[in-house]
Amino acid sequence: MSSISPLIGISCYAQPASWGRWERVQVNLLPRRYAEAVARAGGLPVLLPPVPGIGDVLDRLDGLILSGGGDLDPARYGAVRDPETDPANAARDEAEFALCAGALGRGLPLLAICRGLQVLNVVLGGTLHQHLPDVVGTDAHSPVVSGYGSHEVSVAPGSQLARVLGQTNLAVPSHHHQAADKLGAGLVATARAADGVIEAVELESAGEPDAGNEGSPFLLAVQWHPEAGDDLSLFKGLITAATRVPANA
Repeated sequence: MSSISPLIGISCYAQPASWGRWERVQVNLLPRRYAEAVARAGGLPVLLPPVPGIGDVLDRLDGLILSGGGDLDPARYGAVRDPETDPANAARDEAEFALCAGALGRGLPLLAICRGLQVLNVVLGGTLHQHLPDVVGTDAHSPVVSGYGSHEVSVAPGSQLARVLGQTNLAVPSHHHQAADKLGAGLVATARAADGVIEAVELESAGEPDAGNEGSPFLLAVQWHPEAGDDLSLFKGLITAATRVPANA
């Protein structure tokens, strides 16, 4: 495996799409910004469709991105469906739970984005707020129906996220109506919006760099959409962690 271009798997959708003369064909797809961000950061993107057994691909990858998308089935975290929650996509839930659990078990570098953060949290036993406007009283986290809003987040100093971003206050592209509620085992919130909504999580074991944790696995989950912005630092952090240095180097 080349140390210059690690293979980065990106989970994707399976749903109807239309183009040219083709109407509502079942396809595997993903907004191209994800793949472009990985490529610009120095990686080779590989789309991972929600098919049975997709977790077996992890041994061939150097890193994983869990992408954004629709809502998880609330039954997966023991909740009754809110009327505002999207219909379940069982195949995608199953595939991404397998990918997430497999990446955690292997210590594979992982960047989880929007829905991806929610998948990570639920896999580790956490729960979700199903409709943020009912929690915070506004649609500030998803103000545009088919696009991205922007809001400020505050990042915990000394966190892995702060080290990767190189800053602790920033405006982020946002489009989500759900968010983490109770955190899963081993996770800590490392960024929040002004209204208190959790905007990022990471492993507690990442800790301060002077606490002997420099070798902790790269695992960052953000509720915002870094692929929709100009800052590649999260993707570059993933690529750096995913770059394999040959044993005889």
